[in-house]
Amino acid sequence: MHQLFSYGTLQQENVQIETFGRKLPGKSDSLLGFRQTMVEIQNQKVIAASGKTHHPILQFTGSPDDRIDGTVFDITDDELSNADRYEVKDYKRVSAQLASGTTAWVYVDARPSP
Repeated sequence: MHQLFSYGTLQQENVQIETFGRKLPGKSDSLLGFRQTMVEIQNQKVIAASGKTHHPILQFTGSPDDRIDGTVFDITDDELSNADRYEVKDYKRVSAQLASGTTAWVYVDARPSP
């Protein structure tokens, strides 16, 4: 099993059903050292699943004062692959330690910093 931290649309039940075929049980947690902005989504399948043209995206700051609240889900190898397919090219998956001490996968900004 993998731990996946979500701060955006993967927390939506309809996106979970579309992406994983089930509603994911999860627990609240936080990620430190990142700030949230928004990214415009171009992929029509992702827009249809989420119902949104703009999704939150995280940028690394390294500041412990920057805190993102979200949910940690236990997912299988296949579900992690499905999450990778759901996330558009603007995101990359990285391993991060959460406020609870849990290490989880999280999708962050893959675009070059300005």
